Amino acid sequence: MTEFSSHQPGTVSWAELATTDQQGGVAFYRALFDWEVAEQPIGPSEVYSMFQLRGQEVGAAYSMREDERKLGVPPHWNLYVTVGSVDESARRAQELGGTLLAPPFDVMDAGRMAVVKDPTGAIIQLWEAKRSIGAKILTEPGALCWSELTTRDPAGAKAFYTALFGWTAKESGADSPMPYTEFSSNGQPGVGMLKMPEHMPEHVPSYWMPYFQVLDCDAATAKATGLGASVMVPPTDISNTGRFSILSDPQGAMFAAFTFKS
Repeated sequence: MTEFSSHQPGTVSWAELATTDQQGGVAFYRALFDWEVAEQPIGPSEVYSMFQLRGQEVGAAYSMREDERKLGVPPHWNLYVTVGSVDESARRAQELGGTLLAPPFDVMDAGRMAVVKDPTGAIIQLWEAKRSIGAKILTEPGALCWSELTTRDPAGAKAFYTALFGWTAKESGADSPMPYTEFSSNGQPGVGMLKMPEHMPEHVPSYWMPYFQVLDCDAATAKATGLGASVMVPPTDISNTGRFSILSDPQGAMFAAFTFKS
């Protein structure tokens, strides 16, 4: 078991689905990952759907705000990075060329957060834990196991994130099928980065995507398609590492399923 009661600064500690159909999205992921769901009221008519394994939080879902929809923002997964001080990290992000989309604010007694757009256009959330640490389970079937940035400016992103979070970067070797950067936090690899493919339309911004661990990538991919998902990248081996697929849920949010090599 990989349960946590706290997270070190620099850890990607929470995955949150922003969707146009909360009921449909929750039903999809609940069926795919066998998640339990606890609904928490966050307003007169809204709820925050907390995904759980063994009664422990592993992620969440909410309905996208009207202003996001009007801007044409598609359903997506938000990723949160734990920091020691949101206020200090938000200031530092701006000094490094990032843009504050939401300045630091308290999320009731759960924690304090800010939303940052990095210099390459990708959006990341900062989280200072109070009552809520984020995910209490990581890197086991049904939980977040990796986070990946696809960016139009890998060099700029590398400079930004290593300075902001203290991540260390390791570049792929010459035998790699494509350039890939692996970031470690506190000595633990957990984040990857690749350059945006050339065929991607220019209007697609740099973006973050979660990887969820599964027992069998092929079986999970087949199950997801049976539940209405689309396959963006079919099950593919990563040499000496594992097997992954990239999927788009019925509402359009992208995520990856991953099985570690045994």
